[in-house]
This record gives sequence, structure tokens and C-alpha cells, in this order.
Amino acid sequence: MKFAICNETFGSWPLERSVAFASECGYTGLEIAPFTLGPTAGAISSSMRHQIRRQVEDADLAVVGLHWLLAKTEGYHLTSPEAAVRERTAKYLVELGRLCRDLGGQIMVFGSPPQRNLQEGVTLEAAADYAREVFVAAMPALEDLEVVLALEPLAPAETNFLTTAAETVALIEQIGSPACRLHLDVKAMSSEEESVAGLIHRYADELVHFHANDPNLQGPGFGNEDFVPIFKALGEIDYRGWVSVEVFDYDPGVERLVKESREYMGRCLERISGP
Repeated sequence: MKFAICNETFGSWPLERSVAFASECGYTGLEIAPFTLGPTAGAISSSMRHQIRRQVEDADLAVVGLHWLLAKTEGYHLTSPEAAVRERTAKYLVELGRLCRDLGGQIMVFGSPPQRNLQEGVTLEAAADYAREVFVAAMPALEDLEVVLALEPLAPAETNFLTTAAETVALIEQIGSPACRLHLDVKAMSSEEESVAGLIHRYADELVHFHANDPNLQGPGFGNEDFVPIFKALGEIDYRGWVSVEVFDYDPGVERLVKESREYMGRCLERISGP
């Protein structure tokens, strides 16, 4: 199993220090939030992209890809009733795809709840049509870039659009592109009626990326979620993608979150493999 860590976890740490510590703790991948690099993808120069990729690879890590794609941006919205906004959003997804490729990544996780929430007067049916339009417009370029857009179902507490894996997979099937697949997140899955392990089995064919966290918003092992059945299910479906640690509550501190999350996940794998 390949373990990665999301770079915003490190806060203000310099990249060189972040990747060195992640490697020391046993991670082999780094997932990047674009807003940590610049205000927009276009603001990140070619030389900066090269430098970031080199620093990550020098620490024996791989860039997994991007997440928080539209966070801290303006003018983009997935389900906007305004055609110009949707067109602009599709073009920006392609721009992010180029950034992802330049950094050496292959996955872009589409979460961004504020930029997908239904606006006033927009029905769920209309929102699905708008979202499909945006994603379909971006797919040809993402396919050429060999970058996969991984759609992320989120809990109703976070968004009012694509709140279950079933709804998300239905949209993915309508888009019908190999560059559009499913991302699953433990925190978000905990809001569904079916177990995390059950959802993993149910949507094994669509699953391309995975976030490890606890419903308490901290890292795996920092709450009550047992990752043994989760990792067992990933093994049973022969999942070969990344498992990225993504947290939202940083109270335990960077060192503890990064180090102890990795240690806990390692112990879970040991329990599965047995003596």
C-alpha cells in the first residue's frame, strides 16, 4: 500500500523540511493543494514547478497530484447557472491539469464544497447537468495530459451536491471518460448508511484514489475509526492507488499528525498480515 501526505498539513513549513520529514516518517508520496503554491495555477511559473518537483523527488517522494482544486480562488463554480462561469471553471480545470502534470502528478481530487454547492434557485437536476457540462468540457484535455479527475463525494454537513458515493458514481458514468473516476474519503464515507468497507467493495471498479482521516477531522488513529477493516477491504479489491492522509484539525501538531498517522496505518497493515 502506498502512503502519501497532503502538503497543507505542514502549514508554514518550508517544502524542503516538509518532504524530508514526510520521507523520514515512511511516506512515499506528497499530495498538493494548489493554494499553498500560489493564488492561481497560472501564477506558478515553469521554473517554480520544476523546483517543487525536484525537491519532492530529491526526498524520495512522488507527487501524487492535486486536491482542494478551487479552494481560495474566485470566479469559478461547478454548478453555477451562468454559462460563462461554467466555461471559465472548465478551462481552469484544464489549467490545473497542466500544473498537475508538470509537478509529476496524475490525480486531481475534486472536492471544493463551496464551489460546488447549489446556488439559489438551482435544483439538484440542473446542478447535475451543469456539473456534467463542466467536466465533459475538460475531459479531452485531461485525457491528453494523462491526468485523472477524481470526483469526491462529501458529507451533507459539507455540501449539498454529490453527498453520496452512489450520486457521484452516477455522474461519473454519465461523463463517460477514463479521465473521470471516483475518490473516496473516510471522513465523508462515515456519514453514509453503508460501512466504509462496504462502500469500498461496492465501488471498487470506479475507485482511483483514497483519503485516510478520522471523522473527528484529525488523522487516522487519532479517533475511533478502525482502519483494519478499511485496509483489509482495499486489499481485497486489489487497490493499487495512493492512500493519502488528509486532516482538517491540526491541534495535535504537525509532527504528531504526520508521524503517528503513518505509524498507526503501519500497525493496521501488520494486524492484517498477522504474525
